[in-house]
Amino acid sequence: MTNIKKDENSVYGIHAVQALLLQNPEKIRVLYLDINRQDKRFREISHLAQQHHIPIEKIEKNPIKHLGENQNTQGVIAVCGKSRNIDLDIDLPELLLSLTKPPLLLILDGVQDPHNLGACLRSANVAGANAVIIPKDRAAPLTATARKVASGAAEFTPVITVTNLAQTLRYLKDQGIWIYGLAGEAEKNIYTENFKHPTAFVLGAEEEGLRRLTREHCDALLSIPMNGQIESLNVSVAAGICLFEAVRQRI
Repeated sequence: MTNIKKDENSVYGIHAVQALLLQNPEKIRVLYLDINRQDKRFREISHLAQQHHIPIEKIEKNPIKHLGENQNTQGVIAVCGKSRNIDLDIDLPELLLSLTKPPLLLILDGVQDPHNLGACLRSANVAGANAVIIPKDRAAPLTATARKVASGAAEFTPVITVTNLAQTLRYLKDQGIWIYGLAGEAEKNIYTENFKHPTAFVLGAEEEGLRRLTREHCDALLSIPMNGQIESLNVSVAAGICLFEAVRQRI
């Protein structure tokens, strides 16, 4: 039996691995496939790997599950080389300069659950956001779990990790981007604002919300109107609502 070591740079799940093969196949060192699966999706993944001369190893399901942090890997794991760290000083300015339409960014302040990060990334991609920005410390990194939940969005929407979130917010404001923080107690709500100009939404962790310093760097604090008995939304749902309100206004 092949001995698979748990790898922090692994990507698992059918959608995530297929997106990686389509967008960044050069990252993959080896592809592990469950020997018991022979369905159409697996044949497509195997064909893509062969096109790019990526080694394929067939393996039993249990070790694949172990590599996937005991999550449902759907029987497919791509083990990648070490990821390049995205550099704020280089990548964010380049990204903003490359845009032909007003930027739409999602910034997460202290979201520590990788499932929530993956879901936010998926919402950002579907809404057409240009990037997701996360802090380096006290926040979930882009792990294999987050990539799987994102269902391939991690290969298309840049995730920029920054050391100093407050400094990043100041930089974005200097570039003419309006910073809107989500806060449940805010008097203004997202349906009263204009998001046709360059916009960044900042969302905090579900329990703690935005940190004080983050709030101070926002141009405005906004809320999402709540009509039920529950006082808050999952952060990925809130992100989707905000992003698609901007999309609606820009149509």
